[in-house]
Amino acid sequence: MNDRPSIRQLEYLVAVAEARHFGRAARQCAVTQPALSAQIAGLEGLLGVRLFERSRRGATPTRAGERVVERARAALRAVDEVAEAAREGREPLSGPLHLGVIPTVAPYLLPRGLAAVRRRHPRLRLFLHEEQTARVLAGLAEGRLDVGLLALPPEAPGLDACSLGREPFLLAVPPRHPLARERRRVSEEVLRDEPVLLLEDGHCLREQALAVCRQAGARESEGVRASSLSTLAQMVAGGLGVTLLPASAAAVEGRSGLALLRFRAPEPSRELGLVWRRATPRGDEFRALAEPLREALRDALAARRPRRRVRAAA
Repeated sequence: MNDRPSIRQLEYLVAVAEARHFGRAARQCAVTQPALSAQIAGLEGLLGVRLFERSRRGATPTRAGERVVERARAALRAVDEVAEAAREGREPLSGPLHLGVIPTVAPYLLPRGLAAVRRRHPRLRLFLHEEQTARVLAGLAEGRLDVGLLALPPEAPGLDACSLGREPFLLAVPPRHPLARERRRVSEEVLRDEPVLLLEDGHCLREQALAVCRQAGARESEGVRASSLSTLAQMVAGGLGVTLLPASAAAVEGRSGLALLRFRAPEPSRELGLVWRRATPRGDEFRALAEPLREALRDALAARRPRRRVRAAA
């Protein structure tokens, strides 16, 4: 039908909206700026509405343009899913796949898990995006990501999920801390008298650890926040406080010289899983992808570092 936008027009529309500039959008689309501008002008004429406010500084979507851009993204996702459905029928888990992973999981689970994925699915071209939870969820909504690996449940509508399993949190204390000699499991109440170090805002692990602290009557140490688990482990090893460490990270971060203790049952924990758009036809593929990652999580938990023994001071 002549009154329908073309796929090319929708792609250029989204490119300009994201770049906020016609020239940058043209370079990203590998076309000349006049060609891209002509397509946008044709789309505005077709729809009978102005989509961008143009200035020397760039291009800003109008209110109507923002609504059209949102619909264009959805339409392009639907077009991609047509190709995905055909590819799945030919050979599941082949071709490109964009996986978003949160930073508190990626370095501990992926090295082991992706090796198994490649052995099972050699024709899969996996692109990794290490991002915080909000960015992963946004990437799924925008169609930039196909599937995400994060803590469940996802706080976003329109998603399906597949659990990989639960992992407990361990208490990490400095090597000369009085608790470092404790042989038994400890109560969450021991956090009450400790300076608890946490990650900075944006990490879902921070919110999970804060929930444990609130339940135990503990408070976060003011003025000290880390950008990564590795930094957090080094700060604890240096005697600045204690923290909660996911068990899958113990084998790696325990090398910092931490003492790692188990909590009494029921242990505080988090559930990890894969999430994807409910509308995608690739749900069965992602469930198959979960299998080697689930095994990798089990292996990581089995290989976690034993609690460090500390010698008495001379």
